[in-house]
Amino acid sequence: MALRADGKRVKNADPMYTVAPFIMDKRYDSMNMIELNIPSEPIQKYINEKRKEGVSISHMAVILAAYVRTMGEFPSLNRFIVNKRIYARNEIAVGMVVLQNGKMDNGTMSKMYFDYENTIFDVNNIINDYVNENRNNAQNNSTEKLIKFLLSVPGVLPVGVALFKFLDRHGLLPKAIIDASPFHTSLVISNLASIRTNHIFHHVYEFGTTGILITMGNSREIPKRVGGEIIHEKCMPLGIVMDERICSGSYFALAFRRMKKYLSNPSLLEAPPEVLNIEVPQKKKSKYATK
Repeated sequence: MALRADGKRVKNADPMYTVAPFIMDKRYDSMNMIELNIPSEPIQKYINEKRKEGVSISHMAVILAAYVRTMGEFPSLNRFIVNKRIYARNEIAVGMVVLQNGKMDNGTMSKMYFDYENTIFDVNNIINDYVNENRNNAQNNSTEKLIKFLLSVPGVLPVGVALFKFLDRHGLLPKAIIDASPFHTSLVISNLASIRTNHIFHHVYEFGTTGILITMGNSREIPKRVGGEIIHEKCMPLGIVMDERICSGSYFALAFRRMKKYLSNPSLLEAPPEVLNIEVPQKKKSKYATK
């Protein structure tokens, strides 16, 4: 079926990308990986300036605000592949694990919803609300409720998951299940620096629709030539894994170049975007929507 609750079929895609899902019919078969080293100084300077103004902005908020703004200019980042068909997603959903009560082995994963019009302050508020809600009341989020249901009766888990996969493949998965699934997202992001570890290249999930995963790792110094001298610049490394079937490598390169521009000057994210290229209208709005 072409109709889905979370997206609209793309029928005018480049022929190469219409054929690609038939050649690479598994998401893990189409993984491309890239490492971005983001200079830390502009981000830290911005965070310090906002702190002096009484506004607490997190590193995660800066990264996600830059990504959401970039997605508004490069809409193919919000496409996904199901059953060899290309879809444009009608929402910006981002999955992220939240550790509960500070325990390393006790986390929950749900998702946040953003709008293309969100400013960095909106994004920061959404993240704070999401973390607080999931850290203190994880048992109430829809993902945890779905997991508990699947584990409640012996035999329900394998049958339920198989049914979900079948319905998803044919565009019949109910929106309530899509909303509860952390595998149906525009992006999954993980701040591994928060647990003092390095970034990784996280696998993409075959189930669901997530086509891009980003991990943030420990800061490190990267050699850089300035004139005739080699200096070492402190950077935040990002490990990015992409489903190459949703757009070309050159498209990804241009998009991440734009994202790095915003990360070099986060103040650009304080106002709503001046230009938006959106393939389909958003159905699920965040409570911080500016329109």
